[in-house]
Amino acid sequence: MTMDTFIGLSGIIIMLVLILFTGMTPGLAMLLCGTVGCLVMTPVVNWNTIFAGPTGMEVWSVFSNYGFTVIPLFVLLGEAMFHAGYSERLFKVAKTWFGQKRGGLAITTLLASAGFSAICGSNTATAATMGCVALPPMTEAGYQKGLKCGSIAVGSTLGVVIPPSIVLVVYGLYTGVSISKLFAGSILPGGLLVVSFVATVLFLCARHPDWAPGGEASTLRQRIRSLGGVVEVAVLFAMIMGAMFSGIVTPTEAAGFGTFCGIAWCLMRKTLNWKGLLKSINDTLHISGMVFLILAGATVFGKFLIMTRLPNQLADAVTTFSLPPVCVLIAIAFCYLIGGCLMDSLAFLMISLPLFQPLIVRLGFDPVWFGQLVCLVTTLGAVTPPVGVSSFIVAGLSKDTSAAQVFKGTMYFLPAYAFTFLMLIFFPHGMVAWLANLVK
Repeated sequence: MTMDTFIGLSGIIIMLVLILFTGMTPGLAMLLCGTVGCLVMTPVVNWNTIFAGPTGMEVWSVFSNYGFTVIPLFVLLGEAMFHAGYSERLFKVAKTWFGQKRGGLAITTLLASAGFSAICGSNTATAATMGCVALPPMTEAGYQKGLKCGSIAVGSTLGVVIPPSIVLVVYGLYTGVSISKLFAGSILPGGLLVVSFVATVLFLCARHPDWAPGGEASTLRQRIRSLGGVVEVAVLFAMIMGAMFSGIVTPTEAAGFGTFCGIAWCLMRKTLNWKGLLKSINDTLHISGMVFLILAGATVFGKFLIMTRLPNQLADAVTTFSLPPVCVLIAIAFCYLIGGCLMDSLAFLMISLPLFQPLIVRLGFDPVWFGQLVCLVTTLGAVTPPVGVSSFIVAGLSKDTSAAQVFKGTMYFLPAYAFTFLMLIFFPHGMVAWLANLVK
């Protein structure tokens, strides 16, 4: 092991220790370790040029790049829709259609989470929102604790795999992959994951009928009338995605136009007041600041790793061993699974990309397809111990359920994740490439 390799590995270990054991935010930990690492790898006489040279320019590009404005725009859209009460509307519509079935409220929660994810894109926001909306009716109906909390927790993870996913946006901007192609490529994997979750609920209810009793049936007239509560969401989503996929506008322009139309419509309908709008803006600034700090930290930390040549050495080592590409891919997926369990999915993605991206390119994998795979695996960490942010949020909202019971409930849905993962592995073109290639 060379000295540069030792320094690179030491930097990674110290950064993980800071994140996991000191409570330091991932962005700040990456920025600190990256800065110190760059200083260690650079002669003393050149210290003054570190941040005035390429590293400083790369950090500046994060904050000055026009394309990065898509992040706060999509976050603002999701926050505005949340404060306008669309999460409750989506739940009521899904309940009208599926609430009478055994396990119908759990299915309702999953479908409403998918709909809210399509305009939000945040795990924690979806978990908190759907927890407040769905927990009371499922508790009143006598749903088994693991099923009711597990369905909410796993439903919140759909915000990462269904467009417009903030994680996919950051992945695309960091790797240079088209965001429109990433969004198009995520439609089928996201849809398959939703269907797999619903199938899991139906299977559990078939085996344990007492876990989820059926509810009151709705007439066809009531079902059709209920659709009026989500027409705006469907139109807004179709407008944003259609504009991007057609190539008429850039993702940033589509996000700006969609956010403007969404907020203007909510204000006109008086579903969003000025207090809610100001709260949305405040939350957007908080979330966007966190994301940009992670991006800045990842930029500096990535520069440090490049100085140590650790990514290239990793790629060379894998090539030397002549391992089948699929074995390397599974090993990388396992790293993302473990990393997603330990910290925020976006943070781990930005930590790992400087290491794994050169390897993925060397092995010839499609970066659009790899983005879907990474998002699917890392988002599993939001519901699995020891971190499991979404699971802890749901446990905090459910007074009669412990965190351990929530984690046990999410385990029921692991086969759904595994099935979607295998479909991505064995059918990369059918699941991702053909839709992504239609984007102009």
